[in-house]
Amino acid sequence: MTTLRIALRNYADFESALHEEAHLFEAVHAGVAVKLIPLGIRELHESAIRDGGLRSGHFDLALLCTDWLGECVEKGAIEDLHDWNHHRPVTNWPTGWSPTLVRPLRFGTKLSALPWHDGPQCLVYRSDIFNDPNRRAAFQSQFERDLTPPATWEEFEQVARFLTEPDQNLYGTAFAAHPDGHNTLYDFVLQIWSRGGELTDIEGRPHLVSLESIQALDFYRSTIRNPSLCHPSSTGLDSTQSGDLFLSGEVAMMANWFGFASRASRPGSHLEGKVAIAPLPAAEGADRVSLSVFWALAMGAGSLQKSLAWDFLRFVTAPERDLGITHHGAVATRLSSWRNPDLRSRIPVYTQIEPLSLRARTLPGGPAMASFASIVDGIMTRALRTLDPTVTILEEAQIEVDRAQLRIL
Repeated sequence: MTTLRIALRNYADFESALHEEAHLFEAVHAGVAVKLIPLGIRELHESAIRDGGLRSGHFDLALLCTDWLGECVEKGAIEDLHDWNHHRPVTNWPTGWSPTLVRPLRFGTKLSALPWHDGPQCLVYRSDIFNDPNRRAAFQSQFERDLTPPATWEEFEQVARFLTEPDQNLYGTAFAAHPDGHNTLYDFVLQIWSRGGELTDIEGRPHLVSLESIQALDFYRSTIRNPSLCHPSSTGLDSTQSGDLFLSGEVAMMANWFGFASRASRPGSHLEGKVAIAPLPAAEGADRVSLSVFWALAMGAGSLQKSLAWDFLRFVTAPERDLGITHHGAVATRLSSWRNPDLRSRIPVYTQIEPLSLRARTLPGGPAMASFASIVDGIMTRALRTLDPTVTILEEAQIEVDRAQLRIL
C-alpha cells in the first residue's frame, strides 16, 4: 500500500471536500491510500515549512496559504511544478483561471503550487436585514438616505451602529481579530489600500508610519472596541470563527472572504436566500479594492512519490473536481466553475466572483511575509489591548522592521 500524506488546515469545509477527493482518487488508484493530516493554521506553517515537513518528505503535499509560498520557494521546501506540468499538463492551465490566481503562484520560471480554494475579500451582508421595510424606513428617517450596503468606511460605521441590536443578539459587524498571522494582516493592508495608501516602498520595505496607516489602525481599534457596532467576541475570533458567527445569525455584515457568502448561500443553510455581497468600502475619494489570498496545493520537495502526487494534483484540479468542492462549502477556482449556470443558480453569489477577483490585489510574495505578519499581529494586538497612541505603536513596529531589514516584494 502506497500512502500519500497531505497536510491541510483544520477547517471543516476543507476537510470534507478533500476527504471526498481522496476517496475518489483512491477508487481509481488501486493500492493507494490518501491520508489527510488536518492542522491548526500556525501548526500547519510550523510543521510543513518551518520544521521541514515538506522538504524532508514527511508530507507529500500540503494545502498552503499563498502568503507562505515565497518562503517555501526560498527554503527549497516545495517542488517546482513547471516541468511536471510540461510533461503531463493540467487541463487548461493557466488560461482556465483568473490571472489573480495564477500570478501569485509563479516565481520567475517556477510554478510553486496549483489553486484549490479561492475567495477574494468582499462585503458579505444579510440582504434580508437590509431589505426589511421597518429598518429601511427607520434608517431613512434618521439619516435621510436609503439603507444600502456601505460604500465608505464612514457609512460602514454608521450602518453597523444602526443595525446593532444587542437585546436581539445582533451586531452590525464582526472582525477576525485573533492574532494568527493572517486576518489581522489582511485587515490592516485592506484598510491602508482602501484609503489610498501603500504598504511598502518601491524596494519592498514596509512603510508603516503614514497618514493612511494611522487612519487604518485608528479605525480598526475604535471599531472593534465598540460593542455598539461590533460583536464583542471579535478579539478572539479567527477567520473561520468569524464566518461561523455570521452563519449563526449574529452579524449583519462583515468585510470578509467570499467563501463565507458562498457557504451561507448554499442549499440547506438557514441563511439561504438571505445573503448578498458587495465591494468593500473605501475612504471618501479612494478606490474600492479587494484582496486575493487563496489556498493552493504544493508538492513537497522531499516527497518520495512525486509522480503519484502530481497525479493527485491533476485529479483535484480537473474541471469536475473543482466544481465538486462547492458542495462542501469550499470555493471553486476555475473560470468554468464560476461561469457554470447550475452553480450560479444554486449559489447566486458566484455571479459576482469573477469581477470581484479581477479587481482584487495580491499581497507581496516575498519570503519574509510570515515574519512581517508576526509584526503586524503585534501592532493589532497592542492597538486592541492598550491605550498606547497609534503613532507610537506604528513607529516602534517600524523600528522592528528596519532592525530586521525586512523586504517583502
